[in-house]
Amino acid sequence: MSKKTSDHERKYTSFELEVLAVVEALKKFRIYVLGTSFKIITDCDALIKTLSKKELNRRRSRWVLYLQEFNYTIEHRTGSKMAHVDALSRPPHCMLIQNSVPVQFLKAQQADDQITTIKTLLETTPHDNYIVKNKLLYKTVNGIDLLVVPDEMQANIIKTAHERGHFAVLRTQDLVSKDFYIPRLKDKVEKCIQNCVTCILTNRKRGKQDGTLNPIEKNDLPLHTFHLDHLGPLATTSKKNKHVFAVIDAFSKFTWLYPTRSTDAAEVINRLENQRHVFGNPARIITDKGSAFTSSAFEDYCKKQNILHISITTGLPRSNGQIEKQNSTIISVLSKLSVDDSEKWYSHVPHLQEILNSTFQRSIKMTPFELLFGTKMKSCQDIEIVELLNDEIAAQFQEQRDALRQDTKRQIYKVQDENRRTYNLRRRQAHKYQLHDLVAIKRTQFGPGLKLKQKYLGPYKVTKVKHNDTYDVEKCDFVDGSSKTSTCAEFMKLWPNQTKST
Repeated sequence: MSKKTSDHERKYTSFELEVLAVVEALKKFRIYVLGTSFKIITDCDALIKTLSKKELNRRRSRWVLYLQEFNYTIEHRTGSKMAHVDALSRPPHCMLIQNSVPVQFLKAQQADDQITTIKTLLETTPHDNYIVKNKLLYKTVNGIDLLVVPDEMQANIIKTAHERGHFAVLRTQDLVSKDFYIPRLKDKVEKCIQNCVTCILTNRKRGKQDGTLNPIEKNDLPLHTFHLDHLGPLATTSKKNKHVFAVIDAFSKFTWLYPTRSTDAAEVINRLENQRHVFGNPARIITDKGSAFTSSAFEDYCKKQNILHISITTGLPRSNGQIEKQNSTIISVLSKLSVDDSEKWYSHVPHLQEILNSTFQRSIKMTPFELLFGTKMKSCQDIEIVELLNDEIAAQFQEQRDALRQDTKRQIYKVQDENRRTYNLRRRQAHKYQLHDLVAIKRTQFGPGLKLKQKYLGPYKVTKVKHNDTYDVEKCDFVDGSSKTSTCAEFMKLWPNQTKST
């Protein structure tokens, strides 16, 4: 330990400073020496004599009383035997004996069999590409002599260059190659960066992303699967509505839109109950991990109604892509219809629902209304011909219903296949993580002040391998992020020093 004396303490005599040093040291290490026997060694004989005096001034008396708490003995040594202690209290005088870096390289090169062999050959046969200077081997590259790095020092040289700014492969490679020669440098730089924890947690994944498109398997009946989601918050209306609760039938693409005051489970259940009285319950519901859909009340409702609830992976909206795509259309149209008064958006919701359900859909090659009900939606323009067409349409629909649904199913799969092929051109097969693998996962939520935060969190441990390259993970350390969550291969990176399984 060391301590700077105060202005008052600088006026102490030399032996008082010696006593003060002992007292301060015992205060510092009190928890370690109290109750044990120890020895104090000093080169100040006056210290020993001072402590043995019967009459002391008040300051020295306080020190002696404090020292009586401890079980110690004092030993005097001459100054010639205390040089190592005196050196710590003297102003340092720096003198460079030798540059340690070339010495390190020299020792490492001498221990490297390949470099030693080259240096031995150069003693008898000069070579244009190699030269020995100051006993160190250099390689000439483009007219520049580069120090040949032994195998045992290569990783450290690359790591040091990379950590100057955590640069990517090319810049790190350039920094190293200015002064050093390392064979297969690019491969070794890539390996270094792959095992850099800072880069894993901070950098985005480059190139083709992991995971191909996995369309949801469709049933050949309408009203079997519903996609649910909330839009908003929007401008608060006079009735305190500021969200839109959207429901889409996966097969027919029929859409229901409900203005709501909040995104809580009570309103969701209320809307589904009202819809159930007309259309019945679906067999399956697909949602994101919004608070309404992860609540115990919503789970209880699904169990009571015998509905299978599928919750998509966090941060992966394409898992519920059907409604996410519809959401963008809904927001765009509502914003245009309510441009004059943003608080009047709710008045356009019924009209928008009508438009969505009566508009031609590429995936089903007809309108959602027509597929669900077997008839075209009647508007004010075609009211006059309703009576003429009703009987004909009803008869044809009854005869062609099964064929129509099969054709629709084939068309849906055809469009899904087209989407899959187009999407997968930009993707690669996902890395298959194994149970208990350590990984970093992508940060999916950014708020104010988080722009410079690490893009990935970790380490996390894979606790469950699920379908379609999705995983449940659990935090392994005291780091940012949820303790448990779900993610997908696209948002995962293997933690350093693990062997890739595929």
